[in-house]
Amino acid sequence: MSRKPVRKTAVVVGEILLFPGPREPSHNRTGAGAGGVATAARLAKAGFDVTVVEKNNFTGGRCSLIHHDGHRFDQGPSLLLLPGLFRETFEDLGTSLEDEGVKLMKCEPNYNVWFDDGASFELSTDVARMKLEVEKWEGKDGFERYLGFLQEAHRHYEISVSQVLKKNFTSLLSMMRPAFLRHLLPLHPHESIYSRASKYFWTERLRRVFTFGSMYMGMSPFDAPGTYSLLQYTELAEGIWYPKGGFHTVIEALVRIGERLGVKYRLSSSVSSVELDPTGRNAMGIKLESGESISADVVVINADLVYAYNNLLPPSSYSRALQKRSASCSSISFYWAMDRQIPELTTHNIFLAEHYRESFDDIFKKQLIPSEPSFYVNVPSRIDPTAAPDGKDSIVVLVPVGHLLDEKQGIGRKGLDIHSKQDWDSMVAKARRTVFKTVEARTGAHDLQGALVKEIVNTPQSWKDVFNLDKGAILGLSHSFFNVLCFRPKTKHPSIERLHFVGASAHPGTGVPIVLAGAKLTSEQVLEGFGMDKPWGKESFKGKGERTRDIDRIRVRPVMSNVYIALLALILVLAVLVYRST
Repeated sequence: MSRKPVRKTAVVVGEILLFPGPREPSHNRTGAGAGGVATAARLAKAGFDVTVVEKNNFTGGRCSLIHHDGHRFDQGPSLLLLPGLFRETFEDLGTSLEDEGVKLMKCEPNYNVWFDDGASFELSTDVARMKLEVEKWEGKDGFERYLGFLQEAHRHYEISVSQVLKKNFTSLLSMMRPAFLRHLLPLHPHESIYSRASKYFWTERLRRVFTFGSMYMGMSPFDAPGTYSLLQYTELAEGIWYPKGGFHTVIEALVRIGERLGVKYRLSSSVSSVELDPTGRNAMGIKLESGESISADVVVINADLVYAYNNLLPPSSYSRALQKRSASCSSISFYWAMDRQIPELTTHNIFLAEHYRESFDDIFKKQLIPSEPSFYVNVPSRIDPTAAPDGKDSIVVLVPVGHLLDEKQGIGRKGLDIHSKQDWDSMVAKARRTVFKTVEARTGAHDLQGALVKEIVNTPQSWKDVFNLDKGAILGLSHSFFNVLCFRPKTKHPSIERLHFVGASAHPGTGVPIVLAGAKLTSEQVLEGFGMDKPWGKESFKGKGERTRDIDRIRVRPVMSNVYIALLALILVLAVLVYRST
């Protein structure tokens, strides 16, 4: 029988440190990133007194907004995938996206993908449209292979959600679960996305169309495990969505829910360290840069995990090892206020480099900007007119580049000339020229620079400085096989009690919906540590108390039809007769 909580305290630092405690006037502290606000709300619903401590003067972390003279830009994520994980978060908190005023708008088409020869490919959830697009390049058989690709990606998606995103991997033994082991090979973790796509798509053009999504994991499609075709699947089967008012409206809704449950937010409060007891084995609270100490029963860190281990905790061999792990890429991100609309661009646009593999090698092996980069262009005002003044556009451009390196980190890295500096000023200028030239040449748009009235830029250095991202890596640690599952940093510190983690570099991984799934895992682990019940549970998709009508019952089809059974019986009879006659 679980005991009644005494109102425990929790703290979430930076992008999130969390301390849950008994429901007496004690408090939890959490940081205001997506994982932090979700964890704070969950723990408050479970009976904790929660305080969120955030370095910046805004909530959302990378899910924040930039404003200029009526133009609005999403600083980080600009498309919403895996909508089911968002709905689950809100439903677990006793509400819904709709009830909280979050309106999701479907982007159609998903993307326009532009090639160096001027051709384009339109990705869509519309099967009829996809049939035309695929057959244009690979014929009738190509569409059949496309359906085979979707079938495999569907398996990757369903298995990953049920067996990875909703399960915690606290040790190597966690991977020994029979339910997981039987699905390991079908997930294709030891093959790359590009390798798996090549089985179904026989032209280089379509192989590129169905593999560029690995950039969302901050990885090259030639290195990312084949499992991550689930990203293409969710886009093609569930669609790409955009929250009206910007992605931050989702975070604002979670903040409001948390505040209704008693969560307190302290912004502009930088954390200098996690405070431990004299043994160094129990977290006792946090210390702010102002010198103030805040005690708590449990601390949850949503700050960049590698940064936290190396700056908020005592040095250790593990913290040093984390710095040597493969990290995701960074980005040069432009936020452009335009004085007119650019009708040649849809909401989401991908421009792929002619030398596809080489462009990824420049990013991930040399940690530089490719001579000809692939890049993403988002026009939020195309789907949400409130993102820009009438007759104008707001444009966000993301150019993937290598993360920050110093000379020590560069030594011995294959392909990296450690004597060449990462000159970000010249790289920004190069990226800007390349984007203008490429977009105009491929789409027919004209004089983009002449329409530009204001530019704001994020570089790997600013990502690091503003959000404490180790190496400026925008998606945290890499998602190679030995950086996921039980090999990824755990949601609980291995040797310090009452210290937990949530965010991109902790299990289950990066991306807002994945981090929301992680917030649930971390919250449940905290509750388990205090012997408390979780105040959310499983409900059937039919809803509470609804009876399933006979017509809706799922019936397993017989392995063999009656005709085949009759034929088999006849063959057996004939075999017996032949045997007796000999």
